[in-house]
Amino acid sequence: MAERNCGRVILVGAGPGAPDLLTVRAVRALGAAELVVHDGLIDPEVLALAPATARRVCVAKRRDRHTLPQEEINALLVREAQAGLTVVRLKGGDPFIFGRGGEEVAACVAAGVRVEVVPGVSSALGCAAESHLPLTHRALASAVSFVAGTCQGLREQDWRGLAGPGRTLVVYMGVATAGLIAEKLMADGVSPDMPVAILERGTLDGGRALRTLLVDLGDAVARAGVRSPALLVVGRVAGLANAEDLMGLAALEAVS
Repeated sequence: MAERNCGRVILVGAGPGAPDLLTVRAVRALGAAELVVHDGLIDPEVLALAPATARRVCVAKRRDRHTLPQEEINALLVREAQAGLTVVRLKGGDPFIFGRGGEEVAACVAAGVRVEVVPGVSSALGCAAESHLPLTHRALASAVSFVAGTCQGLREQDWRGLAGPGRTLVVYMGVATAGLIAEKLMADGVSPDMPVAILERGTLDGGRALRTLLVDLGDAVARAGVRSPALLVVGRVAGLANAEDLMGLAALEAVS
């Protein structure tokens, strides 16, 4: 379908949380917005970058439930763009990593609406960097995978081979099912003493980075009262607690 000469939709990644981790292009897009359709965890300072005259619509998601179903969000974006507005769809992290950005782009393309995507710093990259936790490391991990702890139910997901020696597994949306995630990974052969990092509210005020072992993951989340947003990082890199650990590994590599 040919694109109509009307408004447009811009999918913008808001990054892991901190407003100063927005890209320059994201700030420019927000400055042009006439309507901002945003996730529920977007920092107010980020929303404030849109003009005061821009309408703001929250489509927060809580435990697999949108205030608007995804189909209605798609329809909203298309309808408002066809009415001639510049619509910014503002998403936490990156629009194409567990953000349903692909579905929204497809809806716009099918309706002949101009659409562009502004990538954002993914939550995994931003939160890990703040905690000095390298997701790959020459001595510890040469591969990293991202999975969703709630996507389509745990039983339907095949994570075999994604965690273990030489690999890092990052679990989004896994706080509520942390104990089940640990059981699933151990049943697939991951060692119970595999280090795990729990990155809560990364890059935001009050953020925490907690370390534990896979066998104790569920209990550790409960003891610490961890709440979303939080990521689980499973792998040997999660045992690196600080810069001194990284320096120690570098020294060993230099000797070997």
